[in-house]
Amino acid sequence: MNKFLMSGNSIIGEAAIRAGCRFYAGYPITPQNELTEYMAENMRNAENGVFIQSESEIAAINMIAGASAAGARVMTSSSGPGISLKQEGISSMAACELPGVIVNIMRGGPGLGNIRPSQGDYFQATRGGGHGDYRTIVFGPATCQELADLTMDAFDLADKYHTPVMILADGMMGQMMEPVIFKKPKPRHYSENFMLRGAGDGKSKFIRGLILDAIDMEEHNWKLARKYSVIGENEIRYEEHNIDNSELVIVAYGTAARIAKGAIKRLREHNKINVGLFRPITLWPFPELQLRALSEKVKKFLVFEMSTGQMLDDVRLSLQGYADVAFHGRPGGAVPTPAELANVIARHCSKKD
Repeated sequence: MNKFLMSGNSIIGEAAIRAGCRFYAGYPITPQNELTEYMAENMRNAENGVFIQSESEIAAINMIAGASAAGARVMTSSSGPGISLKQEGISSMAACELPGVIVNIMRGGPGLGNIRPSQGDYFQATRGGGHGDYRTIVFGPATCQELADLTMDAFDLADKYHTPVMILADGMMGQMMEPVIFKKPKPRHYSENFMLRGAGDGKSKFIRGLILDAIDMEEHNWKLARKYSVIGENEIRYEEHNIDNSELVIVAYGTAARIAKGAIKRLREHNKINVGLFRPITLWPFPELQLRALSEKVKKFLVFEMSTGQMLDDVRLSLQGYADVAFHGRPGGAVPTPAELANVIARHCSKKD
């Protein structure tokens, strides 16, 4: 199979097109602009491919909702402030059970923040972000190869569960270049019963999120909740790295996990400290049972994020007090080095219980 050397943003675009994405709408914002540029250049070569640079992020999310209702595989992308503007549309897509992929290449915040890589959008992504009782599947890739693989998987899961799926990466992931192999996409399995048709083409259907009757709205929410429960049972992904004989386990995702692996290598080779890594790949559903099982063997955990501590809440809830949980973070676009993290871990490991 051929390898391609590409930037992360371009990899997402190519993987989306190969997966059958035929409608993309987006609005420029750094550090994801290369993704929008890639789609603008390459959707023209895809059969029936449509690219729209929308007038706003709000327009973009509603455009992909409409195209999804018509049966297209759809994607939009943005960064922090733009994703905030899309939240009502994402909530509406979840309510209407419309599949679609949303890419967030995170930047420093809050507010307009800056264009440097950050992980400050974890709460927004994993708690739904918009209004009402809904969730979105959230992938946290840590390599360019995962950007390729998980983008394809995102389209499959969006169709399978009729729900939006988010790719949550950051500016460093979007800009870095690595060789990747694009896997063969799976055939699309999608019920046409969910698609709107033209006038006179079959039975009339309604796709709506406005349900004025309280009992009907309640039942719809329970229907969604049952679906999210099935997702939670079947779609959890995670990685364990150097867990055996570890006296401390780092919990990190995305770019932070890459930094953590560098720190672990330094500690094991130079400090003779056994440290491991637990890396959630699905940020929602979060692999809480798998992490909790580790607390039977390891009693020290360090959550490492490029934020003030957001995944930290999920780690604490997962471990439920059965282990000590410490935190180290750098928010606002500051990217730590493996040496910095290794020093922090060494201090934690030197502390007496």
